[in-house]
Amino acid sequence: MDTNGIDAVPGFRAALEVADAVLYEGYLLYPYRRSSPKNRVRWQFGVLLPEPWARAHGLEGGGVAGSAESWWQQTECLVAAPADAVVRGRVRFLHLRRRTPEERLPDGGHRRADRVGDVLSFDEAVPREFGVEASLAELLDGEKRFDLSVPGFETVTPLPGAAGRTRWREWPLRARVTLSLTPMRTLFKLRVRIENAGKGPAAETPRDEALRHALIACHTLLTVPEGRFVSLLDPPEWAKEAAGTCVNAHTYPVLSGDRVVLSSPILLYDNPRVAPESPGDLHDAAEIDEILSLRTLTLTDAEKREARATDPRAAAILDRVEAMTAEDLARLHGTTRDPDPDVVEVAGRRVRKGCRVRLRPRLKGTDPQDMFLVGRTALVEDVLLDVDGARHLAVTLEDDPAAELNQWYGRYRYFSPDEIEPLDGEPV
Repeated sequence: MDTNGIDAVPGFRAALEVADAVLYEGYLLYPYRRSSPKNRVRWQFGVLLPEPWARAHGLEGGGVAGSAESWWQQTECLVAAPADAVVRGRVRFLHLRRRTPEERLPDGGHRRADRVGDVLSFDEAVPREFGVEASLAELLDGEKRFDLSVPGFETVTPLPGAAGRTRWREWPLRARVTLSLTPMRTLFKLRVRIENAGKGPAAETPRDEALRHALIACHTLLTVPEGRFVSLLDPPEWAKEAAGTCVNAHTYPVLSGDRVVLSSPILLYDNPRVAPESPGDLHDAAEIDEILSLRTLTLTDAEKREARATDPRAAAILDRVEAMTAEDLARLHGTTRDPDPDVVEVAGRRVRKGCRVRLRPRLKGTDPQDMFLVGRTALVEDVLLDVDGARHLAVTLEDDPAAELNQWYGRYRYFSPDEIEPLDGEPV
């Protein structure tokens, strides 16, 4: 499908950077070695498995987003545009590729091995992308279906020094994308449903093998150059009723500008951005780039050799981190912190580090996960001043079992003063 012009739509490039981070979130976690326990259970977001296998394992729920697996996902969003406007999109996911080294035998034959030289057996992943396109007028006449397919293949490449060879294998994939449209007074409700249309593997197949037939980290980018999308997180008053009818399953749409939507299996906020200080993807958005980079530098030579042998993306992270200068690391360190002033006035009280507060987050126009934090108590860890002069409170939840660990790492939640209720503090 021709996708010319999509990259030029305002907001698309920023959305694509975030989409790439979503694509590889959790792909391979520090310390980036195959032997690490955290890298033995992989692919946690946006996994669409073949329908027969998913049904046999009870994967039919319709949760909004997150780690729940299924054989389908659905995006519904609101579009304000003329009927001749064209919706263009990209469906993106990872496709598992198995890498198996084979050692050379004395008789010239080959035998599978777990490792040959610096090559380990490992499941890599290949990014896949498909374009979809339809005018609103077409969709008003009926839904439009796109059948996507990726052929499987198997190939071998020789290893240096005649030590053996590497066998690469990808399994075929089939998917179905259906676009449909519902008129809603001054708006249209656009639905994008993505299904894994594969028929195998057998129900008793382990998950690790079933993933060979899955769409992994599946997400969608949508554009409407001749119109605009309406936020579902913070809809205008006139669109609230229509927004309430949108049903999103295993993915959720957020805006990038008003002409681009990113529908992600990871909950995001409108207009998400990759921090400009970030030196590159570390595959763990829950971590702090500075700490993760410093930890990577502490790996032993043996650990680095294993990481490099595990995956080319791990090798790229090591190369990038080892090339960082002191100035590069300094840019990662506390770009919004200002030690003075360290106090903010809230409801007639002076709140500072160490004060207890109750969280009252806004439930529109913010992080959708905040809905689970309403009424919980927290400890103020710092008062910050951003580049625009606005104050924010960094807090840790009091009932969080990982509170001490988060304090040590500096992993906080952030709220504006009007989103907290002081439980203690100095009267003004």
